[in-house]
Parts: sequence; structure tokens; C-alpha cells
Amino acid sequence: MSIKVKGVIERKGFGPGTWALVTEGGETYELKDAPSELKKADLKVTVKGEVRDDVMTFAMIGPVLEVKSFEVVE
Repeated sequence: MSIKVKGVIERKGFGPGTWALVTEGGETYELKDAPSELKKADLKVTVKGEVRDDVMTFAMIGPVLEVKSFEVVE
């Protein structure tokens, strides 16, 4: 399922650590294939991507969002 969500990037410390997007509504998405420019804590962004129901992770902090594109929000 393709979605577009707005939120803040956070580094979650589960296992080896993972990057997540926490939306304005409080939902957490674990980021898959996030570009290095997106891996910055407290970065406000809009992300377009695909929710992957066929992927499991060690962190299991929420749905896995495969990043297709993103835009930094001021």
C-alpha cells in the first residue's frame, strides 16, 4: 500500500538500532531503505513510500515503510 506521511525522524535503540518516522498522529513506521540524508534525528519530513507487510524486522516497532522519496519540511 502506497502512502504519504508527515512526521519526525527518530533513532530507536532496539537491538542494533533503527530509524523510524513518527507521524503527527503518533503512529510509528520503521524505515526501510532510507537514504543517508533521511537518517537524522528530529528531521521534519514528508515521506512517500510503500508499507511492506511481507517484511519482518528485529525492532518490530511498527509497520515497515519502504522509502520511495522524501521532502524536508521547514
